[in-house]
Amino acid sequence: MKTTKLTLAALALTTLTFGAFAADQVASDPLHQTPVGTISAQGGTNLDSLEAQLNAKADAAGAKSFRITSTSGQNNLHGTAVIYQ
Repeated sequence: MKTTKLTLAALALTTLTFGAFAADQVASDPLHQTPVGTISAQGGTNLDSLEAQLNAKADAAGAKSFRITSTSGQNNLHGTAVIYQ
């Protein structure tokens, strides 16, 4: 019983910790951060899904923030973003 409670507490804290490191979307170049690359995503059905895909890729690349630089398409959206450290 004690092990189960400890495991659940550790899982909850781990989930909260990962959420704290998510990349932030910014509208302009962030102060004190350097551009370190670009990412792209495709297959979004709307702008929210495309933004979520770019956010996930920025997180996977370890970026602190990202700025969407282009989007195109109608039913199958494509987008690019600059990532910052």
